[in-house]
Amino acid sequence: MMDNVKDKIIVITGASSGNGEAAARHLAERGAVVVLAARREDRINALRDELIAAGYRAQALPTDVADKVQVRQTVDAVVEEYGRIDVIINNAGVMPLAPLEQLKTDEWDHMIDVNLKGTLYGIAAALPHMQRQKSGHIINVSSVYGHKMGPDATVYCATKFAVRALSEGLRQEVKPYNIRTTIISPGLVATELLDHISDTTIQAQTREFATQVAIPPDSFARMVAFAINEPENVDVNEILFRPTAQPI
Repeated sequence: MMDNVKDKIIVITGASSGNGEAAARHLAERGAVVVLAARREDRINALRDELIAAGYRAQALPTDVADKVQVRQTVDAVVEEYGRIDVIINNAGVMPLAPLEQLKTDEWDHMIDVNLKGTLYGIAAALPHMQRQKSGHIINVSSVYGHKMGPDATVYCATKFAVRALSEGLRQEVKPYNIRTTIISPGLVATELLDHISDTTIQAQTREFATQVAIPPDSFARMVAFAINEPENVDVNEILFRPTAQPI
């Protein structure tokens, strides 16, 4: 069995919980060096220590993806430490659902800063190194809501549609540098995203639905590993997956 994950240097944003944490565990178990990047320093430090105690390789670098300087410093530190960056997973995201008429402009700004600009900052930090290396893999996390609209999710959908658009543009531009690009669009996965919903009615309704159909984050981790594990001449450009029970 081919193992193209082993020994890869992989930066994961939003690694303190949910999909990012699951991906870090799974990729570390597959032999990768995982760099945990997130704001919650205590969480990524605990995960790093747990992985190292289990015999895996991990590093924790506190990072706010809404701050382009911090993102660049994180990636530069990885390249200085290991000599390269093989994969960046731009996973950090927030989902404070609410109808537009509530005019929660601070939440709109936060979604744009994290979901969209955070992804762009990850690309900006990693791309020069990957161009120099003539290799690398940029994985951007969109959503089922990057393919379709949903009630009360207009701004969130807009950010995730935008992630898909910029990822396709990136794919077309990086061909001369032998860089691979993947969009991963999860359906309903059991993560902390629902905690971001400030509208208590929408949060309760979404939690009830999630209780019925949501799948665990290790499903996301396996999708990431599949895309990375393919041979270097295979570019898995997009993965859309849902719980089998999810109708929308």
